[in-house]
Amino acid sequence: MSEWDAWVRRAARARDILDPALARRWLATFDLPQPDGGTMPQGIHLCLCTPEAPQAALGEDGHPARDDSDDSFFPPIPLPRRMWASSRIEFFASLAIGATVERTSRIVSVAEKDGSTGKLGFVDVEHLTTADGVDAIREVQTLVYRAASAPDAPLQPSEPGDGAFDGTAWDAQRTLVPDPRLLFRYSALTFNTHRIHYDLPYARDVERYRGLVVHGPLIASLLLQLAQDRFGENALATFDFRAVSPAIADEPLTLALRRTDDGLELGSFASDGRQTLKASATLA
Repeated sequence: MSEWDAWVRRAARARDILDPALARRWLATFDLPQPDGGTMPQGIHLCLCTPEAPQAALGEDGHPARDDSDDSFFPPIPLPRRMWASSRIEFFASLAIGATVERTSRIVSVAEKDGSTGKLGFVDVEHLTTADGVDAIREVQTLVYRAASAPDAPLQPSEPGDGAFDGTAWDAQRTLVPDPRLLFRYSALTFNTHRIHYDLPYARDVERYRGLVVHGPLIASLLLQLAQDRFGENALATFDFRAVSPAIADEPLTLALRRTDDGLELGSFASDGRQTLKASATLA
């Protein structure tokens, strides 16, 4: 028995509409044209059925506070720092502008482990998204909780070194500089109030990041767009991604893609070649 067993299978439901205004804001954020036929690109689901905790219910870091009440969806693991570690996504149907979207979320597992930096808490959450009553997307997210960093802990990640990304073995690549304006817009689209994405003094002095942190799902969305440029709209059947190292705003980030025997390998890389996110995908 675990003290978190009461949270396993706990469920929550949310309802949304993929309205034209949200679609326009999402497309504008990524400099994308209006899609033909009204079907949105893959990745838009990350901006639907987002958490809507009242302002008074937010913790210091900006995430909804957790407690042991029946209203708390996430378990109150006594570790204050939260990270989106990975996602495993299956695409069944595309999402069209105007669709009524429903998402059922369920806690799959809760576990505590000892890592190299101390105790860690892992929470797996399954989200099933339907559009107009049809199953569209299944995603299993893994969230990681860890202890707070010491006030004098070294800033992470380290300053870029002398290395460089080698793109010779990749089929497609794109380099961009995600700046605070992009991070702010994506936070607004996802109603994400985690302060590491917009509050530099907090990110640096409290959570000990070297700068504002680029959202993992934002990088994942950019990789999905790289795949769309290569293979067409809504071309993927599955997409899995895992955070490796923080990507910092205002620093060059290279997105890369290549075919493998099993499908596609994708990734994002800092200017010195440090990998920030790993991903894999299969074509529909």
